[in-house]
Formats: sequence, C-alpha cells, structure tokens
Amino acid sequence: MSASTTASVALSAKALLLDMDGTIVNSDAVVERCWRAWALSHGLDPHETLKVVHGRQGYASMAVLLPDRPMEVNLAENAVMLARETADTDGVVPVPGAPAFMAALAELPHALVTSADLPLATARMGAAALPMPAVRITAESVQSSKPHPEGFLKGAAALGVDPADCIVFEDSAAGIAAGLAAGMRVIGVGPRAAAHAPTLHVPDLTTLRVTPAPDGSIAVTVETPAA
Repeated sequence: MSASTTASVALSAKALLLDMDGTIVNSDAVVERCWRAWALSHGLDPHETLKVVHGRQGYASMAVLLPDRPMEVNLAENAVMLARETADTDGVVPVPGAPAFMAALAELPHALVTSADLPLATARMGAAALPMPAVRITAESVQSSKPHPEGFLKGAAALGVDPADCIVFEDSAAGIAAGLAAGMRVIGVGPRAAAHAPTLHVPDLTTLRVTPAPDGSIAVTVETPAA
C-alpha cells in the first residue's frame, strides 16, 4: 500500500476572486437562524428553503421560493433580512485555513465577490477577523444576482484581468455556476461545493497554498486525494 494519500495540483492565475459566505467565512449559523424563521413565517419547509438560499441575494432566493409574489415585496423583505443578518454575528467564524489564505493574498491581485451588501460583508469579515479586500463587488455593485456571472466579470474588470486568467473560490451551486459562466476556473470549497462540478474541490482552505510566481502570476497549489 502506498504511504501517500494526497497529490498536488497546481493552477496558475493572474487574479483570485473570492466568495465570502461558506468560502472564507462560515456564517451558516446566522443564515440558518434567519432563513428558518423566514420560511416558517411564510409556511415553507425550512430544510427545503435552506437548499435554495446559499449563494444568491435574498430577493433572488425569495423569487425562487415564492415565484408568484411581486418582486417589490421580495426587495422590501430582503432589506429587512439584510438588516437582521447584519446585526447577528453570533457563530460567525473563519473557514478553516482562511486566515492564512487571506494573509497569503495580501499583496496579490484579488477581490471579494459576494451576494452580501457592504454592511453585511463588513460585519461578517470583521466577526471572522479577516481583512476586507480593497477590491470588492457586493450586492450594491450588480444588477443581477449569482448564478448570473455579472459579479465575477465586474471583479475581473476591476482588477484589469481577463476572465480566463481568474480563479474563483466558491461554495454554493449558484456561485459555482456564476464563476463557470464567467469563463473562469472555480475551486469549490466545503461540503456544498462538491456536487456542482467545480474545476477542483477542497474540503476547506487548509489544503491550499498561494504564492507569487516568478513571471508575476499567482501559483495556487491544491492538495487532492491521490488516485
């Protein structure tokens, strides 16, 4: 039997685009508290609701769950939901490996691309004690929620990098679909990601190593189970 159980996969990029919730910040406790309460208040199954809400903006999740409801009602309820989620940071922690991962990115081209608005992103990054990237695409920055690729395309444009030269880090079905639709490679992070055909999948960020390459690109090394 071989003593080795892992193999290294190396990718090269000019910029990295990071989702927040579920990718670098574990906010599942808050998301579940807030969306379970919302689901019950609308006579919906909380378990089925939670299958929909990860990765999307709240109004887009509501439109999927209550398709006959006017969008203006979804937008109004989303504002209430965002305020509730922003005020609740109990249980918000970094994903394993996220502090070292973010430290490694400090001087490298990267951006946050999240379905949260800026107040919510600021609250959760602060609660997880992670540095807020200087370039960030939040809910206020886009017209269309993930799985639409707009956010990732705007992130690449803000960094001045071609989409094909970007690597996305995502955890959700909507986010992975958005990154792939943008023409980017996607590293899926965590248990939700594996089922949605990312380019590569990792259980958390502890298996990643990010370093500057001599040609100015970014080398991303991923430890994966050996064949």
